[in-house]
Amino acid sequence: MKVAVIDYGSGNLASASRALALAASRLNLDAEVTITADPDYVRAADRIVLPGQGAFADCAAGLAGVPGLRDAVLHTVEAGSPFLGICVGMQLMAARGLEHEVTRGFGWIKGDIAPMDPPAALRLPQMGWNALEFRPNAHPLLAGLEPGDHVYFVHSYALAGGDPSETIATTDYGGPVVAMVAAGNRAGTQFHVEKSQEVGLRILANFLTWVP
Repeated sequence: MKVAVIDYGSGNLASASRALALAASRLNLDAEVTITADPDYVRAADRIVLPGQGAFADCAAGLAGVPGLRDAVLHTVEAGSPFLGICVGMQLMAARGLEHEVTRGFGWIKGDIAPMDPPAALRLPQMGWNALEFRPNAHPLLAGLEPGDHVYFVHSYALAGGDPSETIATTDYGGPVVAMVAAGNRAGTQFHVEKSQEVGLRILANFLTWVP
């Protein structure tokens, strides 16, 4: 299995790659996890992972700035390869990002990435460990997890106006915040799955064995 971790100048690439390799090792899965900006490698990949951190517009520009890379990701995923977006990588799945300017996303899920508006007592960014809320057995990526399991967030923008059927887990930060999405062979985590210890490794293992 070829797992392409997309390198476009943003995201915890090394951490994501190490976590994926560890998850594969625990499964005794023969997986080649490669950090790459090579469109040809991406087109041949069995699974695509898109990390991201920072501003939506900067990440979108970074991906578009590598010749052929954005098109390779879109082509491979639309051909059926499972996709996992992490943090801003998940946000790029949305129709638009509204961070400082309007930026087009992939349009794979409904909604926009908009500024969070928590109560004044809660600071932005939302940073630290927070509990996942979901319906058990809601999605294969959640297999082996329990509602209340904690994962690590760092963000000030979140999905707004999305389709509830595409939200598979939320968290609470002065109100519900979309934490995980899935649509077809495309999924994403608003939190940093690679920093979420055993819960994150379980999600990555689930992704590596996921058959959409």
